[in-house]
Amino acid sequence: MKVVICGAGQVGTSIARYLASEHNDVTVLDQSPELISRLNDSLDVQAVVGHASHPEVLEKVGVADADMLIAVTFADEVNMVACQIAHSLFNVPTKIARIRHQGYLDPLWSDLFSPDHMPIDVIISPEIEVAKAIGRRLTVPGAFDMIPFADDKVRLIGVRCSDTCPVVHTPLRQLSSLFPDLNIIVVGIVREDSAIVPTPQDQMLPGDSVYFVADTEHLPRAMAAFGHEEQEARRIIILGGGNIGRSLSHLIEESKNDVSVKLIEMDGDRARFAAETLPGLSVIQGDGLDPEILAEANVSATETIVAVTDDDETNILSSLLAKRYGAERAVTLINKTTYSPLITTLGIDVVVSPRAITVSKILQHVRRGRFRAVHSLGEGFAEAIEATAVESSPLVGKPLREAKLPRGVIVGAVVHNGEVIIPRGDTIIYPDDRIIILAAADAVKKMEKLFSVHFAFT
Repeated sequence: MKVVICGAGQVGTSIARYLASEHNDVTVLDQSPELISRLNDSLDVQAVVGHASHPEVLEKVGVADADMLIAVTFADEVNMVACQIAHSLFNVPTKIARIRHQGYLDPLWSDLFSPDHMPIDVIISPEIEVAKAIGRRLTVPGAFDMIPFADDKVRLIGVRCSDTCPVVHTPLRQLSSLFPDLNIIVVGIVREDSAIVPTPQDQMLPGDSVYFVADTEHLPRAMAAFGHEEQEARRIIILGGGNIGRSLSHLIEESKNDVSVKLIEMDGDRARFAAETLPGLSVIQGDGLDPEILAEANVSATETIVAVTDDDETNILSSLLAKRYGAERAVTLINKTTYSPLITTLGIDVVVSPRAITVSKILQHVRRGRFRAVHSLGEGFAEAIEATAVESSPLVGKPLREAKLPRGVIVGAVVHNGEVIIPRGDTIIYPDDRIIILAAADAVKKMEKLFSVHFAFT
């Protein structure tokens, strides 16, 4: 597949790294010579200095032969024009654009991106996606990640193991016998910044970050086995009244009537706009690092603080301060990957990475022709995938223990006739079953090749 990526920032670079590692033909275009030089030195891609919305530049990098254009520059208008040119002049089949300004996404202007006007096939709004991701995490207290599959019948959960976690120091093959009520499959373990797709001989240790797949109906029991029986938050403080903070407030307001949400925003204009557009929301103008402002928001009785300002340091410090004054849990937005090793030791419960969420969303559409859903985990150590089995699949009609899956691939769940099955060695997969699979980064391409003919992806 030939892909042209417009924008060599964090998102563009991450997408380029994914696609290049799978031996796709990748070209990256950016106006910054420094960013382009860095890409040429570190990745097996063609990186070119140039303006992404200039037709002659797009022609020079070979967009006429591209299967896909992904526009993720810092300017919405450049992204939109690049997609328009790719369609009108070069007939590129698939155009993906990152668009941040919420005005463009207002339902009033829904015809703007139609094929007859500005033909963009997929629009990614990082702020909305981040708000949705935080909303999902809020529904499962104690989890640092939550991804729904199969119409939310199945969930992939990320939790951290403490010293008192009942399931640590147990080989995974013994979990079902020692904990018969623990109907899960552990599909990933991150230990001291190293990630693995575990084998049955591996075990979880205190301090590990663990990903497991569970039937949504049995999730409370599974969380309890990991030592998490927290109740869903009913009192929430959101720090930051930008697009993410407002979008999250709106999502919570729509979905939960019995949740008290207070929003803290330092900028007066933003605070007023939030109060006007979300009349049911309690808005406090002030600094989230000011103890008096936190006290006014009643932080001591707050179950969760969500820090989503545009400054990483403010988010980190305000989260820690809020927990110091009584907040039970902190969800913190962090853009810089350099802070990652420090987060768990500082006491922050959930880290949200806009870059990782945006990359994961784009990957879903990059692979959409082959899979129902795709989610990138952590810093890209693996992908969680949902597919539908057909009769010719090598998995169908035989026990899973006899299936020849690539190394680094685990079947986490099977949905058969609406019933969720946590698979064991004797589980048999039938046509039309929906299968949730986790594949290590270096196994994704092998799995695509193995299953591209044998699976139906609709």
